[in-house]
This record gives sequence, C-alpha cells and structure tokens, in this order.
Amino acid sequence: MATSSTGLSAYIEQSPPLDFSVPFEDTWVKDRTIVVTGGASGFGAGFVRRWAMNGAVMIVGDVNVEKGDALARAIRKETGRDGAAHFVYCDVTDWQSQVNLFKEAVRLSPHGGIDTVVANAGIQAKDRLQEPGDLSAAEPQAPSFATMDVNVTGVLYTTHLAYYWLPKNPGSKRCNMNSVPDQQRRDRNLVLLGSMASLAPIGAAPLYGASKHAVLGLFRSLRATSHMEGIRVNMVLPYFIDTAIVPPVAKLLLAGGGMGEVEDVVEAATRVVADTRIVGRGIVVGPKVAVKQDESGEFKLVTKGTEGSTETALWEPYADDWQEVDVFNRRIVRILNAVEQARGWAGWAADVVKLAGYRIFGLGKGRW
Repeated sequence: MATSSTGLSAYIEQSPPLDFSVPFEDTWVKDRTIVVTGGASGFGAGFVRRWAMNGAVMIVGDVNVEKGDALARAIRKETGRDGAAHFVYCDVTDWQSQVNLFKEAVRLSPHGGIDTVVANAGIQAKDRLQEPGDLSAAEPQAPSFATMDVNVTGVLYTTHLAYYWLPKNPGSKRCNMNSVPDQQRRDRNLVLLGSMASLAPIGAAPLYGASKHAVLGLFRSLRATSHMEGIRVNMVLPYFIDTAIVPPVAKLLLAGGGMGEVEDVVEAATRVVADTRIVGRGIVVGPKVAVKQDESGEFKLVTKGTEGSTETALWEPYADDWQEVDVFNRRIVRILNAVEQARGWAGWAADVVKLAGYRIFGLGKGRW
C-alpha cells in the first residue's frame, strides 16, 4: 500500500484511502492475541471463529456465559489448539468486569500481551426516548438508557483499557504504515464497531443513532493522534445486517431493499486487523451490489455481470476528510495558539482577574 508523503495524512499518520482490490492474508493474524467484547454471537462470533482458524489466540468477552463458553470450546475442538479461544465473562458496562477481562487476556496470552482489541459489544434496546408514557401522570418515569450504557460507556471503558495495555504489549512497536504485515507478529490495534447509524440519522431509534454517532466522534478524534500513542485505530460501520440485533419490524421495513451479510462484516474487520499498514480508516458494510464507475468517478448501480462492473459490499466513508475537516481543525488550533502567544502573560493575567471577579462578585451568574 502506497503512502502519501504530503498533506495532513503524513502529519497524522493516516494511511491513504483503501483499495479493496489490494489482497491481504488471513494468516497475518497468526500468533496474535485478540480481545473481542460481545464475542459470543453475531459479528463477534464471526470474528472469533475466523481469526482463531488462522492461528490467533482469541479472548471472548461477553455476558452470555452459555454461548461464549460453547463457542470457545467448539473452536478449541475444531482447531485442535487448547489455546485457540478462551471465554471470559464480561459486562462492558461494569468497569471492574472489563478490567478483569483485560487482565485475564494478558494472563492467557502466550506472549503476555494483547495485540488487538475489538470494541464490538453493542445492543439496540427498545427506544423509549420519544415515548414518555402516561401523559396524565404527575411526572414521567426515568427512562432506561441501556443502549447508551453499552454502546457508549462500554466502548469508552474498552478504549481506555486498550490504551493502557496495547503499548505494554511485549515486542510490539508503534504503528507504521510501511510495516510488512506477514513479518509483524506483534501489533497495537484498536477496532471500533460503528454503524451506518454513525453516518446518517435513524429516526425510529434516536438513542441507538446517538450512541453510534458518539463512536464515530471517538474514532475521528483518536485516529488523528495515532502518531502520538502509536496505536492503530480503525472502524467498521455495518449497515442493517441480517442478525438478531435487527428487530423483525425493521426487517419488514427493509424488505426488498437488501441487507448486509455477517460474512462481509467479518471480511472488513479481518482486513483492518490483519493488515498492519491500515491506520485511521473506516469501512462501511452494506448489501453486496454490482457497481460501475462512470467518467466523473462516481459509482453507479448496474446489473450483475455488466462489463467493467465490480461486485462489492464494502465502501469507505470520509475517505478524504483529513484534507478538509481535519485541516480546518488544525488551522483553527494554530490560530488559537497564535492568539494566546500574542496576548502573552498579560492576557493570561487579565483572564484570571476576570475569572476571580466572576466568582467573587457573582458576575455572569447562570453560565457556570
């Protein structure tokens, strides 16, 4: 994969837009220790099975003991490796439960470290935000925000712990877009699971949409500092995928429009986990369709088999946003820094005096 030597991509060490025709090998994950939250079913189970089959040591964290333990046992039997997969109970909304997961992962790791963390655990609980209930009641009952607890707080816990343990991974090096994946056994890699709801509104489920927007915001901030922490951060954003998390009513509404497949989500995640050259990229996974690029560079939907067409389920959103949005942010920060430097210590003292006046005399009441 070629790297850009100019522009902000070089500054923030974000690899170039993905070319899905560039091959990668599943076996690049061999000997890596990978932690997957919510790994007992759905996408998570798909990740665990595929990577374990290619030589990785999988640590499955989940609240579903029965499914998680059964999956780990089945994989150990299928691979013939006692250390291929391990189940560890984990409630991602509980800080200590996640700490225990990571500590156990390090203990079970053959090399005493963690190479990849996949913040996969997520739910879509019944959304009560727009349903206050009995309007004749004296006051509304407190709603349950379980979706935010799992999809935001849980992901933040996982991210915080990943940033503690990944740099401690023995034999690992800072992320490098020029690495040679089949020669780099140790890694420092965080993968976030977003959704198409990270990119577009989802009217019937505002809590879910808000939670996945939050994960996108986290990703875009983290990837801009990969060069500082040396951790590869990438994101997978599935469309509606045919799993249990999509309720029957949603599947009915989507009837005729096509849904994505778990295997394509696993394919996208495998690419960003296996290929150590990929830094700061996101992959949207949708229904598999045939497309053809026109003269303007736009992709148009065509009939399968059309000459010059490509069949794909993977797309990259915001492929070039670092050229505009992140450049703008960088310029604003530079301007603010320049203002601070121009004002100097005199400006700092003036602001401190003003702040003291606000606190002592109650000025600006209501703005604290």
